[in-house]
Amino acid sequence: MEKKNYKLLYSLPVIVAALGYFVDIYDLLLFGIVRIPSLKSLGLAESQLLSEGEHLIRMQMWGLLVGGVIWGIMGDRKGRLSVLFGSILLYSTANIANGFVTTVGQYAFLRFIAGVGLAGELGAGITLVSESLPSNLRGYGTTIVATVGLFGAVVGNFVVKLSHDDWRMAYFIGGGLGLLLLIARISVLESDIFLKVKEHVSDRGNFFKLFNKRDRFVRFLGCILIGLPIWYTIGILVSFSPEFAKVFGVEGNVSAGDAIMYGYLGLVVGDLSSGLLSQYFKSRKKIVAGYIILTLLFVLAYLFSPFKSTAVFYASCFCLGIGVGYWALFVTIAAEQFGTNLRSTVATTVPNFIRGTVIPITYLFKYLRETLTGVFEQTRPHDVAYHDGMIYGALIVGVVAIVIAFLSLRMIGETFSKDLNYLERD
Repeated sequence: MEKKNYKLLYSLPVIVAALGYFVDIYDLLLFGIVRIPSLKSLGLAESQLLSEGEHLIRMQMWGLLVGGVIWGIMGDRKGRLSVLFGSILLYSTANIANGFVTTVGQYAFLRFIAGVGLAGELGAGITLVSESLPSNLRGYGTTIVATVGLFGAVVGNFVVKLSHDDWRMAYFIGGGLGLLLLIARISVLESDIFLKVKEHVSDRGNFFKLFNKRDRFVRFLGCILIGLPIWYTIGILVSFSPEFAKVFGVEGNVSAGDAIMYGYLGLVVGDLSSGLLSQYFKSRKKIVAGYIILTLLFVLAYLFSPFKSTAVFYASCFCLGIGVGYWALFVTIAAEQFGTNLRSTVATTVPNFIRGTVIPITYLFKYLRETLTGVFEQTRPHDVAYHDGMIYGALIVGVVAIVIAFLSLRMIGETFSKDLNYLERD
C-alpha cells in the first residue's frame, strides 16, 4: 500500500462524518445522562424514574426505527448528503426544543422527533466514507468515524457536570453543536459511486427489495441481529446503572452520566482495537465473534462481581464498553453486504433497527424482573427477591441476545476488501 493513500483517511468526508457521529452520540445518550435530574425537575417521584425513563427511551427508539427507514430510502434515492443535511437539522431543532419541555408528554414527543432525526446520521456517514475510500482503507476510515464519534458521550457527561446538572442547557448546547456542524457540511461532496448509479439506475432505495429475495432478507436480518448485545448492554446495564448499583449494594452514589461516560470510553477502546484487528486479520466476522464472547464474560462480571466500590462498578461499565466495541465493524459489515442501490437504505436502517430492539428488550427485562421477583418472594424477603429478580432477569435477556447474535453471524458473508461498486439485482 502506498504511503500517500493514508492521507485519504483525513479527507473531508471522513472528518465531517466523524464530527457528525460525535454530535449524534452526544444527543442520543444525553437523555440517559440527564434522565434522573430532568424527570425529577418535572415533578416525578423516585419510584417513577425507572419506569418513565424506560418509556422515554422507548419513544426515542421508536423514532430511530421510523427515521431509519425514511432516511435510508432517501439516502439511496436523493443522495447521502441530503440525509446528512436533513437529519441533522431535524434532531438539532428537536433537541433545542427539548430544553423547553414542562411535561413528560412533551418530553416523550420530542424524544421521538429527535430519534427520527438522529436515525440518519450514522448510516449516511458510514456509507459516504465506505464509498469514498479504497477497499483496503475502509476499515480504518469507519474506525476513525466511530472512535471520534463515541467521545460525544464523554463530552455530554462533562457538559452536564459543568452546567451543574442544568439539563436544559445541555440540550441547548447539543442542538447548537448540530447547527454548527450543518455549516461545516456545505463543502462535502457526494460519493462518485452514488453519482454514477444515480445517472443509470432508477430503482434506488426500494426498501421492499430487502424482502423479495431470501438471500437478501437473510443478509439484512443477520446484519441487524449481530448487534443485539450492543444495545442490550447500553440500553439496560449501562443506562440504568444507578438502579443496578443499588441492587448490587455498591457503596456511594453512582451517576448514570458517569456510567455512560465510562461505558463509552470502553466503546472507544473496543472500536479502535476491533477495527485495527479486523485490518490485521483481514476479517470482519472473526473479530465480531471474539468481541461477542468478550461481552458475555464482561456481562457475567458486571452482574456477579463481589466487589462493591464505585470504582470497580465504573470499571465494569468500561469493560462492558470494550466488549461491545464492535459497533463500527457492525455498521461497516452492513454497508459492505449490499449493492450501491440499497447500501444507504441498509446502512441506515440496520443500526437504527438494532437501537430499536431496546423497545422489546426493555419490555422483556421488565417482565422477567417482575415475574422472577414474584417467584422469589415466595421463599425470601422482598428486597432479596427484587435483587435476584433484577440480576437474573438481566442475565436471561443478555444470554438470549448473545446467542442470537452468534447464530446470526453465520447468516452473513465475509466482506473484508469487498468491491462495493455493484448493484443488487432481482
